Amino acid sequence: MLSEAISNFAVGFMERAGYLGAALLMALESMIAPVPSEAVMPFVGFMVADGKWDPWVAILATSAGSLAGSLASYSMGYWGGRPLVLKVGRFLLLNPHDLELTERFFQKRRGTIALFLSRFVPVVRHLISIPAGMGSMPLSSFVAATLAGATLWNSFLMGCGMVLREHWHLVQKYSHQVDLILGFALFLGVVFFLKGRMRGR
Repeated sequence: MLSEAISNFAVGFMERAGYLGAALLMALESMIAPVPSEAVMPFVGFMVADGKWDPWVAILATSAGSLAGSLASYSMGYWGGRPLVLKVGRFLLLNPHDLELTERFFQKRRGTIALFLSRFVPVVRHLISIPAGMGSMPLSSFVAATLAGATLWNSFLMGCGMVLREHWHLVQKYSHQVDLILGFALFLGVVFFLKGRMRGR
């Protein structure tokens, strides 16, 4: 069963890597690496629901990771600007088109509130730290907005994982339907990824 295999792999990784592994994944998520928080935090919730992890330590570790990754992206934008971001980003599968969209998003909605809200917007949350650094946003405001937004988003996804784990018997009951949905989602992900790479070229 696909859903069971993914669950076992993710939980196994978390057990081996611990809090530090989760923090590292969330740091990559907040940079320009293609590691979505939706593929990390729910399984952190699994670990909490299983009684293996403390929820407060889990949130502290993952939020610290999110902040560390965001600061790395902020620094690239602040010190190197767009040329450095594009040079480094090509090794991490950065889509220049997505960066342009994020830059326009930030230019239209400058400010701490905009940065906070961007943490809940797909694609934008991965890249928003770069234009914030390029625009020399005050570091104190950047850290406050990033930490608040990342903590709320991470907590929400972790809570979803905890609820899903508690009702795992329903997932197993409807495993065929769940596998079809996961398979279709993976297929769409590959299609959009390849389309983005071609558009980037």
